[in-house]
Parts: sequence; C-alpha cells; structure tokens
Amino acid sequence: MDFTFDEQQLAVLELAEQILADRATPDRLNALDASGDGFDDKLWADLAEAGLVGVALPEEHGGGGAGFAELCVAIEAAAEHAAHAPLYEAILLGALPVARFGTAEQRARLLPGVVTGETLLSAALAEPGGNTPYAPATTAVPCEDGSWRLHGVKTLVPLADRARRVLVPAADEHGRTGVFLVDPGAHGVRAGRQDTLTRRPVYELELDGACVTADDVLRPPGDGGELLDWLLPRATAGLCVQQVGVCTEALRLTAGHTTSREQFGRPIGTFQAVTQRIADAYIDTEAIRLTAWQAIWLLDQDVPADEEVAIAAWWAAEAAPRVLDATQHLHGGIGADLDYPLHRYFLLGRWNELALGGPARHLHRLGTLMAGTATPQP
Repeated sequence: MDFTFDEQQLAVLELAEQILADRATPDRLNALDASGDGFDDKLWADLAEAGLVGVALPEEHGGGGAGFAELCVAIEAAAEHAAHAPLYEAILLGALPVARFGTAEQRARLLPGVVTGETLLSAALAEPGGNTPYAPATTAVPCEDGSWRLHGVKTLVPLADRARRVLVPAADEHGRTGVFLVDPGAHGVRAGRQDTLTRRPVYELELDGACVTADDVLRPPGDGGELLDWLLPRATAGLCVQQVGVCTEALRLTAGHTTSREQFGRPIGTFQAVTQRIADAYIDTEAIRLTAWQAIWLLDQDVPADEEVAIAAWWAAEAAPRVLDATQHLHGGIGADLDYPLHRYFLLGRWNELALGGPARHLHRLGTLMAGTATPQP
C-alpha cells in the first residue's frame, strides 16, 4: 500500500494549511480560549467557502464528493494548528453518517447547510455509565404517530449548544438499538456545559421524553448496528489522525526550541541525551502516522480494517503520551507557559488519549480479533 497523498489530497492539504495558518494564529487561539467558546465561526466560514467543510460530502448536496481520506487530511491539518474547527465532531461524527445512512429527505434537509457552514451536526456516543453505543442505557419509546420519546443521559457531546441535530443511539424495550436525530433545543432536552482540559466545552444531554419525529429517525431500533459498525472504526481512526497532527507540531516546536536554546555555550539539541529523546519521539510519531493512515486507507476503500484500526488506536494511545511528555520535558519550564503554544498540543493529545480509551483496551481488542472472539466495536 502506498500512503503518499495523491493530487486531490495534496490540494486539500495545501488549501487547509493556507487557511489555517492565516486564521488559527496564536492571538486568535488565545482570544477563543479567553472567551470560553470552543468554536471559531470565522474560521469555519472560511473553510466552508473553500469547500473543505463539505469535501467528503455528496456532490448532489453541494459537497466535494471526495472520500474519507480527504477529510482526514483536513482533520490532521486542523489538529496540527490546534484550530477551533470541529471537522472531526461536526463532519466525521455528525454529517458523514447522515450522508451514508440518511433518507433522501434527511440528506436534502441537512447536508446543504452543512456544506455552506450554516448547519452543524454532532453525535452523542458516550454515557455516564460507560455503556457502549451498541447497548445504550438511553431508551426509545414508540408513539402511535410514528414518533419516539427518548429518555436517558448522554455525556461529552460536542457542539450541543449550536448543533441543529445530534445523532443519539437509543434502545427500545427489546434492547434493539436505533440512531435518532435529536434537536438539542427541543422540549425534553437539557444541555449542561462540561468544561474540559482542552478548554473547549462539551455538553451533557439529559433526555426526558425528548420527542423525535418519524422524519428524524436515522436508523430504527434493530438497524442501528449497521450504522455503528460503519461509524465507530472511522471515529477511532479520526482520533488517531488527530494525534498525528498534535504530535507532529509538538515535535516541530521542540526541534526549534532545542536548536535555539543554549546551555554551556551551545544549543541543547547537540547534547546526546536530548538528541536521543527527540529521536525516540520522532520514531513514535512516525509509527502513529503510519498505522493511522494504514487504517484510514483501508476504510476509505470500504475494506474491513478492524485489526488495523485497533493497531492504530494502540499506537495513538500508547505512544502519543510519550511524545508529548518528551516535548514538555525538553522545553523545560516554557513548555507549561500558557503564552507558549506547546501546552495546546499537550492538552489536545491528552484529550485524544482519553477519548480513545487507553492502550490496554485496544490491545485486548486486537487479541480478541486475532483469536476470532471479538464482539462488535465498543
């Protein structure tokens, strides 16, 4: 397999880098952090105008018609710039499932606005008790008119303060899981802010009889597994490629610092212990990159990639903390200075690590896959 970017992917990367370098500046990021807002509306509008928000969405709804790989190119670039641009949350988790599994009416209603940047979508995949999306504690009760009433709590939901719809897995009385498009501003839904270590808020959604009309049933109970089988490996791969961007930039900052910072009359990068530490971090970063893109390449081809996703997730969860610890250590005290950009990558990398669930989880899953005893992706 050749993971070299093709002409279209290179064009996406070049365009994303140009916009992000102009918009996701340190001053702009500092202002967003101070405001407590996890969304950069100006940057999002620029990305939408350039066609990057809709790059992987269908052409019939105004999108670029490209694949999963092109979206991941943009996601990696956004992570490398620590940009407040939720391509992962709004597009990978929210819009792609609608494009793949939505009805013609749902796609026509939601996707054109996503492409123009006017509509945000999201997904609520986590619950306080750790239940998996395949077996949620959130329940769906049918009504006579074809609508459903949802009851339960979802946590760590991105963009719930501004999303038009949130994808919510819920199970009926027989334990069959469906996926519903919930309006976070509807009656029976309460969104409570949860502040995170990245200073980008997420939300807890309390569903108390939230009504979902028949038009907003993305997958009825019993059919939700197909959507989750498709989405969850891609969600994991998206987190892995975010780690690639985070580690790449943290390593670049560290290389620059160790070249310019002098001790005993010479750059600290000339000391053997420093060169060994940064070399180890580089090797780890390249391992994260290679395994992430191997998984993405296979998923882009719609080829089964469970083992490759598990391997990529293990590297992203296991090696990224080593990389980030090394970059902090080699920076000394300035690495913890909030006026210096390194802290953003350290915190974003920790968030990705926690979202992935830790390396032991993925090592166990890889073992069960190899033994032929794996259960559906958690």
